[in-house]
Amino acid sequence: MSPTPLPRPATRQALAEDGSSRTVREAFWRGTIQSLPFLVVMVPFGLLFGVVALEAGLDVAQAMGFSILVLAGASQFTAVQLLGDNAPTIIVILSCLAVNLRMAMYSASLVPWLRGATTAQKAGIAYALVDQSYALSIQEYERNPGLGLPQRLAFFAGVVAVVCPSWMVSSWVGATLGQAIPDDIALDFAMPITFLAMIAPMLRTPAHMAACFVAVLASLALAGLPSGLGLLIAAPLGMVAGALVEIAAERRARA
Repeated sequence: MSPTPLPRPATRQALAEDGSSRTVREAFWRGTIQSLPFLVVMVPFGLLFGVVALEAGLDVAQAMGFSILVLAGASQFTAVQLLGDNAPTIIVILSCLAVNLRMAMYSASLVPWLRGATTAQKAGIAYALVDQSYALSIQEYERNPGLGLPQRLAFFAGVVAVVCPSWMVSSWVGATLGQAIPDDIALDFAMPITFLAMIAPMLRTPAHMAACFVAVLASLALAGLPSGLGLLIAAPLGMVAGALVEIAAERRARA
């Protein structure tokens, strides 16, 4: 009788695919490289914000304060556009909160992966948590569950090292040189392309699809409301739709 073969150890290729064999340096550079394609839309997006901020009455220092302290492109656009329309302060604040409400969901989604981070690391993650750093990181963590906490943090830092400075620098260029950009160069294409590139790969479940399409349809239907009120209504409607679809799916699975 031939001896029972012993289980074969994991191959180097399997370990590499799982991510567990990566060094912290390799994880950092992986995040950096994966975030480079976003520069195609991040740079025009930042340039556009600098131009819009100046048109709304902000000076260069105020525009840069926005980009460095707030570091949230969509809510920055919302704020300066509403300020330019002389919207009431409370509407500006509520609109920006509604736009950034997704950050709370991003944070909750990252907790299982970054639970062991120190307080200082969590503070850095909270500051640098933007759409791009979340989207790339959560996809990397889900694809490579074998990554350790140091590798996960390094990947996140690699994404941030590209995305955040490029946003700040392009905002400064737009604020200082924006008047020299010809009017026929349409920089505003960058905003929808950025969000489509990030969101489309993440629409993997019926709940995701329901939330997306309800929010889109509600935004279009309510586009005529003043001071961005349509967005304030559309965002929670999308979240409610997604939650209802997910609850229904869980009930069907238990039945």
